[in-house]
Amino acid sequence: MELRTLRALVEVVRQGGFSQAARVVFATQPTVSKAVKQLEDELQMILLDRQSQPPKLTQAGEVVYRRALTMLAERDDLKTELDEIRGLKRGVLRLGLPPLGSRSLFAPLFARFRSRYPTIEISLIEHGSRRLEEMIMAGELELAASLTPVPAAFEWQAVACEPLVALLPPNHPHADAMHVNLWQLRQSPFILFDEGFALNRLLEDAWRQAGITPTVAARSGQIDFIIALVAAGLGVAFLPRLELQARSISGINCVPLVEPATDWELCLIWRRGGYLSHAAQAWLALARELRPNALARA
Repeated sequence: MELRTLRALVEVVRQGGFSQAARVVFATQPTVSKAVKQLEDELQMILLDRQSQPPKLTQAGEVVYRRALTMLAERDDLKTELDEIRGLKRGVLRLGLPPLGSRSLFAPLFARFRSRYPTIEISLIEHGSRRLEEMIMAGELELAASLTPVPAAFEWQAVACEPLVALLPPNHPHADAMHVNLWQLRQSPFILFDEGFALNRLLEDAWRQAGITPTVAARSGQIDFIIALVAAGLGVAFLPRLELQARSISGINCVPLVEPATDWELCLIWRRGGYLSHAAQAWLALARELRPNALARA
């Protein structure tokens, strides 16, 4: 079994088709199609339903795809470790960060890291936490920020723990309250982040525990736009307290959310058992050194 055929399968699934995958692997569409067919012939099983658009994995394909991600990630780990031993590059940190919390927590860390390690390049990807987790498992990132609870496939290091705050339009019945819970807000429409943000998972679990079926009015990946939607009276949103402290906000009321198991606990994650470059280890060490309160003051 060749890694090139495994990568061909992985990219067809990721990119949503053979032509799109060919652009990513710098090959022709027939070459990619031939590689996937070669893999199927070797395994004597159909891995892709080619009649679907985009092509979908069969049951056997799901198994091979999952294993292929691990094998490709291990290959990247091997190349990174050997490159460092040979001294072929100055050092690259492949880091993934979500929009929430990055400005307050990680911008100061970037500056400190650059000052201390000027020869290390930071290759930054910004996505929701679920997508970042997938990229770590695929070997595309070494470290990423996500929320607890952390899936068993990852090791992690705590960064910050913040309570959530409800953002309410001024005319909301609880706009002047000292604090609110989810049950008090159950009749309100909610403004959530896009799919893939770990904050959604946190809220969905809390709603389930409270026996609430929420009404979703809108979704967005932009914090400032969500705040503007609340100010326009579209519904209620939630943000960790530190995001509000970093902004000048008018036209809405910010009320602390008092609800079990809704603290926003951010951590740095990496693949369990995976190799961490010297650059990644240096980032983790500096994050431990600064801690969240030091980050906020830096």
